[in-house]
Amino acid sequence: MSTLRAAGLCALLLCLFAAGAPLAGAHPMAPALLELREAEAGRAEVRWKATRLLPRGTRLEPRLPSACAASPRRLEEDGQSVSLLWSIDCGEAGLVGQRIGVEGLESARIDVLVRVVLLDRRTYSRILDASDAYLEIPERQSKARVAMDYTRLGVGHILSGVDHLLFVFGLLLLVASTRSLIRVITAFTLGHSVTLSVVALGLADVPTRTVEFLIAFSVLLLGVELAKPLVARDAGDGDSPSPIGWMRRRPWIMAAGFGLLHGMGFAGALADVGLPGEEIPLALFAFNVGIELGQLVFVFAITLLRVALRAQLEAAPHWLAVAPPYAIGVLAAYWCFERAAAMLAY
Repeated sequence: MSTLRAAGLCALLLCLFAAGAPLAGAHPMAPALLELREAEAGRAEVRWKATRLLPRGTRLEPRLPSACAASPRRLEEDGQSVSLLWSIDCGEAGLVGQRIGVEGLESARIDVLVRVVLLDRRTYSRILDASDAYLEIPERQSKARVAMDYTRLGVGHILSGVDHLLFVFGLLLLVASTRSLIRVITAFTLGHSVTLSVVALGLADVPTRTVEFLIAFSVLLLGVELAKPLVARDAGDGDSPSPIGWMRRRPWIMAAGFGLLHGMGFAGALADVGLPGEEIPLALFAFNVGIELGQLVFVFAITLLRVALRAQLEAAPHWLAVAPPYAIGVLAAYWCFERAAAMLAY
């Protein structure tokens, strides 16, 4: 029982974190995007895209070379982001060697992906944050920089995606042994790696809002499966064998199947920032590695917390032992209603 109570406390902590997440579906705020695409020598089309979910009072402002003449800006909006489009003319100096950046990152607490596409199709991508808000456009981007930036992007996405973390947490509760846990986590990883790659490379196109709803529904199904033995016991059937659902009989198959679904969600985040033209395989691999590193950090932290609190929670109340499946189910049901409403309103 102590293990269940420790798990219950972990669930409550995770739910408190989820309560502070944006209401736009428990996904992390997408990084802002500053894109410069060279159309002819010295002249570039500029696109600045930022989420609507920035904290009140936050103002992000792209900073481009003052020597470059700028055209009037054009506004484009959708349900989740605002884009500004204009052009700049840097003359004979061109874009290489110019310094660009973004102001306001200290208060925004999000990253900005800068993507520069030169006339000869060379592509340069870089992630800016509060500690590194400016860059100088180089002749060529290093492979190490691509790997570092996209790995960091993957780690940040999974650790701030509460719905994905809640599903992983449910997998931890579903299996009892370390061996089974390794198989389930591996199956989930393989599943989302496949669809992440397929969708990110443009080999398949999936409706984002539908995918977000189905991800929430997968978390709800997992919560229902976890609650089944508790429902049977509370009904007075604790001494009789509870029916074992297919998720418990073949958890690795379930994890792989739902992993395919979650991978589409990861790909949606990657689509917001794009892939560098010259280093697409490396960037995709690095983003996937970042997802796995963040996932392993989360699993390791929850496991340590459960072990550390096991002895102290022997005398904990009964409701704490049954909290995990109900907490997962309630949050997932809320996300399902929220995302279904967003689908209907679209």
